Amino acid sequence: MDLPFFHGKITRRTCEELLSKKGKNGSYLIRESESLEGALCLCVLFEKVIYTYRHLQTNFIFLLQTSEGFPENIFRTLKDLIYNYEKPNQGLVINLHYPVKKQEASHRKPKGCVKSMP
Repeated sequence: MDLPFFHGKITRRTCEELLSKKGKNGSYLIRESESLEGALCLCVLFEKVIYTYRHLQTNFIFLLQTSEGFPENIFRTLKDLIYNYEKPNQGLVINLHYPVKKQEASHRKPKGCVKSMP
């Protein structure tokens, strides 16, 4: 999946560290679920708490489980899903504002790494 906010198979703990480091309400990323094979998780930071919403994918559509009382929305792509939840009052604790991009997380150099000169 070639989306900058999709982190693949990372742990919940790693996800929490990345979102906490970003530190802004509405920061989000998508990761693979650790407990339900084939499901994805939309993880959102709000007031120093990480909220996790499970996406279910069936027959090439995406369904996000949100707050009770909100209608189920069906999306053809993850981009469509994200676009919808960038708007307020869609069933999430806060609308999506700041994607935590995979590149941001992976650009950290290991300790002791020295940049080579040409």
